Amino acid sequence: MTILHVAITGADAAAGTESAPFRTVNHAAQVALPGDTVLVHVGVYREWVKPANGGLSDSRRITYAAAPGEHVKITGAEQVTGWTHEAGPVWSVTLPNAMFGGHNPYALAIEGDWVVRTTEDEPHKHLGDVYLNGQSFYEALTKDELTAPARTEVKDHWTGRMMPVPDVEQTTHRWFAEVDEETTTLWAAFGEADPNVELVEINMRRSVFYPVRVGLNYITVRGFELAQAACPWTPPTADQPGLVGPNWAKGWVIEGNDIHDAKCSAVSIGKEASTGNNNFTRRHDKPGYQYQLESVFDALEIGWSKELIGSHVIRNNHIHDCGQNGVVGHLGCIFSQIHDNQIHAIATKREFFGHEIGGIKLHAAIDVEIAHNHIHDCTLGIWLDWQTQGTRITRNVLHDNCRDLFVEVSHGPYMVDHNIFASNASIETVAEGGAYVGNLVAGTVRVEAVMNRATPYHRAHSTKVAGYGVIYSGDDRFLGNIFCGTGGDPQDFSAAYGDALPDMTQTGYGTLAYDGYPASYHEYLATIEAGLPGDLDVFLTVKNPVMIRSNLYLDGARAFDKETDPVVSDAASGITVSTDGDQVTLHLTLPGDFRSHTVGIPTTAELGRVRFPDLEFDAPDGSPIQLGTDLLGSVADPRSVAGPIHSLVGGQNAIIVRG
Repeated sequence: MTILHVAITGADAAAGTESAPFRTVNHAAQVALPGDTVLVHVGVYREWVKPANGGLSDSRRITYAAAPGEHVKITGAEQVTGWTHEAGPVWSVTLPNAMFGGHNPYALAIEGDWVVRTTEDEPHKHLGDVYLNGQSFYEALTKDELTAPARTEVKDHWTGRMMPVPDVEQTTHRWFAEVDEETTTLWAAFGEADPNVELVEINMRRSVFYPVRVGLNYITVRGFELAQAACPWTPPTADQPGLVGPNWAKGWVIEGNDIHDAKCSAVSIGKEASTGNNNFTRRHDKPGYQYQLESVFDALEIGWSKELIGSHVIRNNHIHDCGQNGVVGHLGCIFSQIHDNQIHAIATKREFFGHEIGGIKLHAAIDVEIAHNHIHDCTLGIWLDWQTQGTRITRNVLHDNCRDLFVEVSHGPYMVDHNIFASNASIETVAEGGAYVGNLVAGTVRVEAVMNRATPYHRAHSTKVAGYGVIYSGDDRFLGNIFCGTGGDPQDFSAAYGDALPDMTQTGYGTLAYDGYPASYHEYLATIEAGLPGDLDVFLTVKNPVMIRSNLYLDGARAFDKETDPVVSDAASGITVSTDGDQVTLHLTLPGDFRSHTVGIPTTAELGRVRFPDLEFDAPDGSPIQLGTDLLGSVADPRSVAGPIHSLVGGQNAIIVRG
């Protein structure tokens, strides 16, 4: 086991010792062997680290770490000088294409499956970017736009609303590029700044820390600032390279890093290209949905299993200011843990849009745990899409997102417990088989069936496909949650959805979106049997049963019409989530008799089995699930009050939930 040192004063021809360090992290990454540590010393390293080797096991991994107490930045950007003043705030520079090494971000468009444009001939944005003292610019589609007035609002594609720009002055910082066979010319509006005096950088490299080979297992990346990558759009039907990630491997640990300014996705634990790479966009012969379905079976052919893929740990990172995703994954994310991260400012520049955007966006999140993260000020907080099975979303704090949690076309079982969902649009379940226990839900709950996209489900705690089916909706459990309304008309969803109003019968504050669903498996089965004889036609019009009990409803939020023991109060919750540095505080007013209403801690046996996969809500190792731990780590057994924090009291609460 060797410690290899890297320093900006070193040389790659050196020995890599503390007294004779290497100059580049990537050189160390070519010689590091299982059990070795690459210790990187203070400085800015402008390179793409492409490890040549992986570790052999969790105890014989290769570790890349910033030296203790030293700030190490690895960036995919290069500093550019030699700008020529054009007129007003606009300057230009011409660069040889050879300097981009075959990956010219100013010639590469943001395109791929599920990128959304108004018309087919609408110009694409590109993977390039310009940074002034670390702040990214906006791409202009014409030179004339460089001197256009500042934008005070941008359109949010989810809601159709115009959203205020966080930094109006920053919208005047724009760039435009033209690429010919030999050169790339950049024009940029720098305002009052002189780009030959200030620090100006441009996107250069696709990734910052990402192998070009698959199958390099057991690597740790710790304590760095990782920034500024020209990484491409990452849909589930394509190769998914991020700023940092394992590239189809097992057992990576990415911890304690400051990761930011990925053009698309920051941390990728996703798929690789052999199982499909934007085939819908390239061929137009089958829907992207069909190619995504095929990718599941293609992945099984190349060894998609717990033994070979996944089981990554992403923890204690600060992930921010990225165009598409903070964490992205399809297939490669299985059996992973994502916890104690702060994720914010994801897709909030709104330069481009597509249906694969979120603070965390995962497909096939089998036995994944998303725990104790702080996710805020994102276009969408957590989006779990396809094959959400054995997944647990627990003890997270989400607020000030356009939408908090979206679970789509999955059969479950999945668990959502002891979270705070404080945004206007809190939960969207376009899925089935979820259990929501002890959450605080401040905004809308949307429920929807999907009868035209059949998706797979799996054997217990396995990638083996057991079957596939459409989403009838329901088969959900809501136990011991606190729901808030708006304090106004319970049918007024404008705060949550703007102009993009959902079906009023499927959305509400509280659990009223489940009105009319069977309230038990017995009721469901009786409805099916009353429709016999028949087969598929008998099932198509019948929703799955739901288990909804012991929830508290405030601010006009409404209970499921068959809930037998709801607690409904006219009290105004006054719910807010405030931040002060790293400290996050929940303010919540509850009825005076709040603590007199308690609910039993549900067990695996009480939650029952979900219908399609025929599986229980258990832990990844198959043991009974334990739901007695609240957001703050307090343990209650066998009963607790409703909501995510056992110490909540009647009256006013001000509780520090992070920091």
